Amino acid sequence: MFQLSNEGLTKVKKELQRYESKDSAIIPALYVAQKENKGWISPDVIHHLSQVMDIAESKITEVFSFYTMFNKKPVGKYHVQVCCTLSCALNGARELADHLCHELKVRAEEMTEDGRFTISKVECLGSCGTAPMMQVNDRYYENLTPESAMNILRGLK
Repeated sequence: MFQLSNEGLTKVKKELQRYESKDSAIIPALYVAQKENKGWISPDVIHHLSQVMDIAESKITEVFSFYTMFNKKPVGKYHVQVCCTLSCALNGARELADHLCHELKVRAEEMTEDGRFTISKVECLGSCGTAPMMQVNDRYYENLTPESAMNILRGLK
């Protein structure tokens, strides 16, 4: 059963006080909970947030399911998100994502056997002028080639 840490609980309660409507704190609370739940939101997480925030589970689920930045299943220690929107796609992002999957012996949206990586093809990450690009957890990498992207991933500990 998921429970926020004391620090996480403090952050969520602070967010609840920050807004006029409790509903406005759902996104920041989901971020806190996702980080504490190894990178994804489970039904237990939603249930716990519902109790902590005094908001219906359906309301939290509505927000959670709408936004793509919340993971609906477990992801690797490094969640590699390759932008595949127009600018990146025209500059080889889909091929880049396929190359990473091939090198890591994993399909898109699946976790590697060692639990280190999940490769996802995502929509715009806001770096059209430096395409193709990828986000690994909270870091952004631009002007990538298949080789430079793999070198970045090999360097992660």
